[in-house]
Amino acid sequence: MDGKKMDIEIFPYRVLGSDTTEKLLNDIESLEDVKRTVIHGPRFPKTEETLPPQYRERRVININGEDVVLKVKTGRIFVELTMESTVKKIEEICKKHIPFGFDINQDKTNYIRKERTVSDRIKYGDADLPDELIGMTDQYSSFEDHVNIVRKDDF
Repeated sequence: MDGKKMDIEIFPYRVLGSDTTEKLLNDIESLEDVKRTVIHGPRFPKTEETLPPQYRERRVININGEDVVLKVKTGRIFVELTMESTVKKIEEICKKHIPFGFDINQDKTNYIRKERTVSDRIKYGDADLPDELIGMTDQYSSFEDHVNIVRKDDF
């Protein structure tokens, strides 16, 4: 399957904390073959500010030198890549950062949408969307509220 885009799903056995998410994403994003990474999980509670600092997870993380506000607890990570050999590298990275276990699923060809959705058309009309934005639309929120684009040096 080398050369053709494929997606994998990393499914940790537990929800990841902010520190683990930051380390894991930095290592995954450092791989040259990784085209796009999407994290999925429940939103942090709005009342988190009332918790003691050691229990707060919503914070700014740094991915590839870019600050990103982490807005969700990481329950799943979707990664778009082109070479099957990259999956082994990602598995080694996951073993390093997720000691309590995880699954890497390759059952579906598309965990991340590759074509414009109806929601994309409703929200953005016929405007040209960069490939990394396709399928990232949430019709109920503003773009800045739910999408962070971390650019690699080669963009």
